[in-house]
Amino acid sequence: MIEFENVSKSFWTGKQRKVILDRASFRVELGNSLGILARNGTGKTTIINMMAGLEKADEGRITRTSRISFPLGFMGGLINKHSATENVRYIARLYALDPDYIESFCRWLCGLDEYFDMPVGTYSAGMRSRLSFALMLALEFDIYLIDEGMPSTTDVEFNRKAGSILKQRLENTTMVVVSHQAATLEKFCRSAAVLRNGQLYMFDTLEEAKRLYDYEAQS
Repeated sequence: MIEFENVSKSFWTGKQRKVILDRASFRVELGNSLGILARNGTGKTTIINMMAGLEKADEGRITRTSRISFPLGFMGGLINKHSATENVRYIARLYALDPDYIESFCRWLCGLDEYFDMPVGTYSAGMRSRLSFALMLALEFDIYLIDEGMPSTTDVEFNRKAGSILKQRLENTTMVVVSHQAATLEKFCRSAAVLRNGQLYMFDTLEEAKRLYDYEAQS
């Protein structure tokens, strides 16, 4: 479970204070994957980072009682001068997991061949995305955090394998997906929410959330 209790978060843009959350309270329950609809620039990534513990609230309390992933696409835990091998084995040890298994899983899923032993700093954006997603799937969390859906990659074999594993994980895990497009959420989420004016409005279905989201766009 992830629970926000009266959480506030804002940033100073240099001209004005931008409010992301204003004394917002909501809960993400295990077994009920949540999609969050939010316009670009409203704080989608900030909320995901707060759920992961990468950013702190200005006020209020955030409670985590489950194994929660780092956000998909977040590469802050990887060291560019080290190879994928060195990075994934180090992260495996941080999570008290078998480094040999984590390395083998990521090698198989990524399909980077000899590049897996080269510095991550030499990777293309697609290669980094494949490594990030493979590592997230290898660690087997209770709640997966995804910003804007699946990684962008043109590797057909990776998409096939990763998609198959993701489908299996959805049967036993929970996902929080944030996006500015409702279509991105349809594959993953049972319930949905809309981020609006510093509050997260929760709905039982994506259709209900879309109605508020579309109304806001028109008003």
